[in-house]
Amino acid sequence: MSRFATRNTHGVAFPLSLPQPQSTSSPSSSAEAKPRSLQLAELAARIADDNRAKDIKILDLRGLTSVFDFFVIATGGSVRQLHAISDEIETAARETLNDRKIGSEGYHQGGWVLIDFGDVVVHLFDADAREYYALEDLWGQASLVPFNATGGLSVVEGTQG
Repeated sequence: MSRFATRNTHGVAFPLSLPQPQSTSSPSSSAEAKPRSLQLAELAARIADDNRAKDIKILDLRGLTSVFDFFVIATGGSVRQLHAISDEIETAARETLNDRKIGSEGYHQGGWVLIDFGDVVVHLFDADAREYYALEDLWGQASLVPFNATGGLSVVEGTQG
């Protein structure tokens, strides 16, 4: 844990320095108007879709907890597929948003890979683990951010997970 300098009030460890996203777009662009956490959640969902994940959902948890903003949940067909999705999400977050994960779990165990970006947590499951943990039911009061496989994502108010 030496690479972590501090913990917030929820016990979440933060790296010694967090890179800040560099924006080269104009302030009036639609991406600029979206919170960074939503941009990251959308990026993770798109990467999961590009890697043929199934049943991709983005849960908006901003009104339910202050610990994180979004969960991205997706199902993969094999450990190899879960690894590919996880690796690509990490790479895309670093290269596109200049964001790095705080931590991850389950990569070497299989069944469930968790990638923690702080305000966004990505859960990649195999079918059995997804059914067993049922995060959509556990966080059933969360609003869904509808995912469109063509890359169009938007928050729909009042949609329940």
